[in-house]
Order: sequence, then C-alpha cells, then structure tokens
Amino acid sequence: MGIAISLSAASLLASAPASARGPDGIADIAEKVIDSVVNISTSQSVEVKGGGSGREAMPQLPPGSPFEEFFDDFFKNRRGGSPKGGDKSGDMQPPRKTNSLGSGFIIDETGVVVTNNHVIADADEINVIMNDGTKIKAELVGVDKKTDIAVLKFKPVKPLVAVKFGDSDKLRLGEWVIAIGNPFSLGGSVTAGIVSARNRDISQGPYDNYIQTDASINRGNSGGPLFNLEGEVVGVNTLIISPTGGSIGLGFAVPSKTVAGVVDQLRQFGELRRGWLGVRIQQVTDEIGESLNIKPARGALVAGVDDKGPAKPAGIEPGDVVVKFDGKDVKDPKDLSRVVADTAVGKEVDVIIIRKGKEESRKVTLGRLEDTEKVQQVAAKTKEDPAEKPVTQKALGLDLAALSKDLRTRYKIKDSVKGVIVTGVDGNSDAAEKRLSAGDVIVEVAQEAVTNAADIKKRIDQLKKDGKKSVLLLVSNGEGELRFVALSVQ
Repeated sequence: MGIAISLSAASLLASAPASARGPDGIADIAEKVIDSVVNISTSQSVEVKGGGSGREAMPQLPPGSPFEEFFDDFFKNRRGGSPKGGDKSGDMQPPRKTNSLGSGFIIDETGVVVTNNHVIADADEINVIMNDGTKIKAELVGVDKKTDIAVLKFKPVKPLVAVKFGDSDKLRLGEWVIAIGNPFSLGGSVTAGIVSARNRDISQGPYDNYIQTDASINRGNSGGPLFNLEGEVVGVNTLIISPTGGSIGLGFAVPSKTVAGVVDQLRQFGELRRGWLGVRIQQVTDEIGESLNIKPARGALVAGVDDKGPAKPAGIEPGDVVVKFDGKDVKDPKDLSRVVADTAVGKEVDVIIIRKGKEESRKVTLGRLEDTEKVQQVAAKTKEDPAEKPVTQKALGLDLAALSKDLRTRYKIKDSVKGVIVTGVDGNSDAAEKRLSAGDVIVEVAQEAVTNAADIKKRIDQLKKDGKKSVLLLVSNGEGELRFVALSVQ
C-alpha cells in the first residue's frame, strides 16, 4: 500500500502542468527581445599597491563596485614575484588595467543604451557587446547617481533591435517578470520570477522606490532590463541582497517610470534637472500626529524653510504638514521627495498643507535642485554636556535655562536662534530616547513661541489638563537648523 501511494504521488507530480513553472510565453518574449540586451565591458587604470615577500598586491578597485571582472585568474596566472634586482617590496609598480562587466539594453535604433551608473563609473573605456559578440566602443551621454542610471551612445554597424518602456505603476504583486543580462560574464542569460513587492525603500538613496523580484539576478546582471510579459521594460536590475554574493531571491530594479524620466533628461541635457521645494522635512510619527491633530499620522512635516527657496514666498512655514503635492497624495517624506524631484523645474503646483488642524492650499513655482542640496529627513545632532551647568528649571526630563550670552558662547548658538536652551537631559527620559541633548534650543511648544522655562512649564501643564498625551516641540541646533520632537507628558 505504501508503494502504491508513493507511485501515485510521483504520477501526480509528473503530470503537473508546465504553467506551474511559469507562463508559456517566456520563450517567445525572450526570443523577441534578446538582441536588444547588451553586455557592458569597461576598463580602468588603477594603482597597484606594493606587496611584500615577493607577492604582488591586488588592484585597488573602486569601492563597492560589484561588477569588477573576477581577477582571481589574473593573480593565479601571474608568474614570479618581484623583478630581479627590484625594490624589496615591489613598490613603484605601474598602473594596471582592470575590467568590469555589466548589462544594458538598447532603447533607440540609433544606438542609445541604458545601464547602471555603477557599471560604468570611473571607466576609462566603455564597450557595448552585442548578443552576436560584436564589440563596439561607446560614449557616455550622462549619469544620475541618485537613481544609479547611465545612458550610453554608440554607432551601430547593423540594424538594431530596441525595446520600449512599459508602465511600472501597473505591475501587480505576483505578476511574472523576466530578467535578461550578463551574470558572471554569461551573456544573454534569461531568468524569470514574480514581482515580490513594489515601492520598496532599502535606504540606498533619496528616491528609493524599487521593484523587488525573485527572478535570479547575480553579479553582472546590473543595468540589465526587467521585462513584463508584453516584452516591455518595467525596470532596470540594480542590486541584490545576499549574504553569499549570489542570488537568494532578493533582487531589486529601478522602476521604468523613474528610469524613463531620468533617461529623457540625460538625453536632452546630459544631466538631471530636478524640482526643488526648498524645505527640510521629517516623518510625522504617531506622537507628532496626535500633537497636530492629524489622524491617522501622514504627510511630510516641514521642519525648516530655505529663505531663498520656492516654499518661502508661497507661505509654507515650519510646522506645516504637506499631505498632497500637485494632485498626488503624500503619505511620508519619501513620497514628497520623489514627487518634487520628478516635477518639472519652473512648474506652478498646488500644495495642500495641514496647519493647526486645518487644510490649506498654497501655490508654489518649483526651483531647481542643485547637486549639493538635499531634501532629506532631519536628524538630531548630539553635543557633549558642559562641565558646569547653570541654575535651571526641570521639565520633561530636561534641564532648561534662558539663553544668556555665556550660554550662547559655550554652546556656539547663533544670535538669530531664539528660545530656551537645554543644558542637561535625564538619561532615562523620553527626551533622551528622542536624542535631545545639551545645547539644543526649544523654540516652540505646541506651535507657540517660548522665551523662558516658565513658558514651557505653563504650556505643558495646560496640555495635561486638556488630556493630551504628548507635546510637540520645535527644536533648533546652534546653527538654526530646526526639527520637531514629540515628547510624552504623562
């Protein structure tokens, strides 16, 4: 009986439909688009550090580059150690060329190729290798480091097959996708999997919005296309998470909606021209949301406004919460960063804010984000406690004092910063957990300006009577950079 059951189970497995391993159309799609996928070969001259005991040192490759051609064979095949009569440590060795490999895809029959910036970063020479092995020198059109996208151009020697971008916003969880690339120098490799997640933020950059897939992606796949079942590019395979260096089913691709906009600008301008709102923003936590009467907590809290930025003349102020930008909902600071960056410079947009519990509309004409400027989450700065503390009052686990000339000098507080200075923090308090530290200046309590410790205690007592669980503080550092902190009043 046991044997019969085993045979029956084997028979069921053998008769399982082929579609259980994926859709039937994968082969047709791969055949259709395979010639549009290219290998990217780069070379770079690098300095070689001398090594002792007659052993040659390994080239110092670009930090974090995952696509250097494996140089194990290079060292295995090298003969001998230091030159006869040479320096005892092999110093003064001439630079050597190292090669790296990645993937890319053709988007225009004139020879325009999309790949990852890190595939071609710092390269002295870039070559595109066609599916039939033809090798052609390519020129760099432009790069965007923030999204890790690069555009190349080469002169075709025969007609090319180009692919189009699809709509990554229409991708559904569980939908089949196909990755084609050059893993481990094995060009033209096709793998398939599903969309595991969308809008994934893995803290790689300010505009993280990755497609996560379990399609096998390995070293060398970077810059290659992720196709939907229509043969359209819905993403650019960019990185993997793996403790082994090989695929474990955690691959990430930049969505085509992001890539298409970046590519258009790189082709047109050779650089990115992103929109700029001129604000510093931070997360609206549950505590901050409760303090501002925003339930559920959502949006991007404005912690500071650039005096020369577009938000200033539009009337946007610290303490405002942006919940909609140009008709698009803003759930968190990342949403605002992305939508602002994707909006054309000079465009007038409607911005919906919440101010003191009420929605208001503002019109803003966007400026241009320079490379040195960042719309980012505000982080607290830690300062050391002074050796001596002045006479202070206590509230919320904080030692508070009026801003005197001596305290401004001690903590390097600019004259433009007004409020009540923190001279000490109880290590077991909520304030310590929220990273408040000596030298911070409390500017507002519950969106009202304070000038002394008595003002703060008065506001806290009133909030307790009103049944509030937390109090919202506007805190400045010595340079005048602001952030909001919500502390428990219980």
